Amino acid sequence: MNTQNEIPVFFSIDNNYAPFLAVALNSAAANCSADKKFRAIILHQELTRENMDKLSAFARDNFSVEFVEMKSGLESITDMMSNRLRCDYFTLTIYFRLFIPAMFPQYDKGIYIDSDVVVTGDLAELFNTDIGDNLIGACSDKSIVDVPPLVNYVENAVGVKIDRYINSGVLLMNLKKLRELNFDAHFLKLLNTYHFDCIAPDQDYLNAMCRDRIYYLDESWDAMPNDNHPPVDKPNIIHYNLFAKPWCYDNIQYEDYFWQYAKTSGYYEEITEYKNNYGEEQKKSDSDCLELLVRRGDEIPSQEITFKKAAVSTGEIRI
Repeated sequence: MNTQNEIPVFFSIDNNYAPFLAVALNSAAANCSADKKFRAIILHQELTRENMDKLSAFARDNFSVEFVEMKSGLESITDMMSNRLRCDYFTLTIYFRLFIPAMFPQYDKGIYIDSDVVVTGDLAELFNTDIGDNLIGACSDKSIVDVPPLVNYVENAVGVKIDRYINSGVLLMNLKKLRELNFDAHFLKLLNTYHFDCIAPDQDYLNAMCRDRIYYLDESWDAMPNDNHPPVDKPNIIHYNLFAKPWCYDNIQYEDYFWQYAKTSGYYEEITEYKNNYGEEQKKSDSDCLELLVRRGDEIPSQEITFKKAAVSTGEIRI
């Protein structure tokens, strides 16, 4: 297969997230350059044939869709608090992005995007961004800058200044350089040696491992709802991060973009039913999880083992 002029765009999901990936794929395919060739590669865990068929419907002449099941190599990642997304949801899919360089040696560069997004810009523009010799391109995570305990966690546990702490939901990956550095092996070594307590598992490893080798993208490529800040004027990718999900709550910043593409996603009725059934018990659970997340932000920096402490004592955290 000739991949020289192909733009690989990676997503990762489990079966529960298929409806939201459909919205992401729908928007990405609608806004990509007609004169470029895109390959959407969906790394998945136990995705049903029905969902694969529905997601494949977004393929077109210049936008292919294919599926790669992740079956092995992640046995050491188990369900514990430090491996949970938002402190409440364990899924191996959050780690899949870390294995992309080794799994796809035919590519020197690639885009990774979370599935809770809407893509309103042209991904070719993102792909063509020159990140030099940096390992990844990403946006600083502005969703937590107004939460002091989480700032404390980032700076004193992960060991990164808050304005340099990136969100891992949108990554422009220097796959060639990451392969040369055996990135996946280094990650697994750290995971199995230190078992760091994390708030954002894959994201915290990426920040600690790639520190000072990150190209900072314009915030329009990872615009996250935050009521404390005005919306980005012309977002290229909207990322409904953490609990800011328009399929759960009303009045979410950038929600109109989501519903625009949800209507033609093939899952509109399912998504609206999900929202209508999202009751007080689930909202209370979200509130409790957010409270736990914030509390852990204050507690983890004082633990005996953190990314920052291990970096100082051993010098082997950063790749």
